[in-house]
Amino acid sequence: MSNKQLAESRAEVAGWPFLQAFQTEMNHLFERFNGGLGRDLQLSPAIDVAETDDAVEVTVEVPGVGKDDLDVSVANDTLIIKGEKSDLREDKDKDWRIVERRYGSFRRHVPLGFTPGDDKVDATFANGVLTLKIDKPKGAKQHTRKVEIKAR
Repeated sequence: MSNKQLAESRAEVAGWPFLQAFQTEMNHLFERFNGGLGRDLQLSPAIDVAETDDAVEVTVEVPGVGKDDLDVSVANDTLIIKGEKSDLREDKDKDWRIVERRYGSFRRHVPLGFTPGDDKVDATFANGVLTLKIDKPKGAKQHTRKVEIKAR
């Protein structure tokens, strides 16, 4: 077999079937990186954390999760938010082709920088949004100082 024939043969082997397999593997990689789609995969709800002089406010988007499926706790200086979104589909007669809604459990840790008092965390839940207000202890006021950036 000549070098040209060998090169053409390799191009066929490394051509479309290879690219198709490569694309499939890349899709699986990105799906795992992004938390996956479908059932029984890790979720990561979006959170906003805002700080004032007196409190830290945390807002968590958990659409499709009920109040009873959420668990909020504080361990020392860390807020822990856990929950689960269940897959309640009962359509056994349907042949599912695409399932993009996410189901599964999640766990988020939010470092607070202080340990809140026992009765200093207020949690409310409405329309798929969990809102937490954590009062800061008196000694937890943040002291901010400017850091100079030097050019090289």
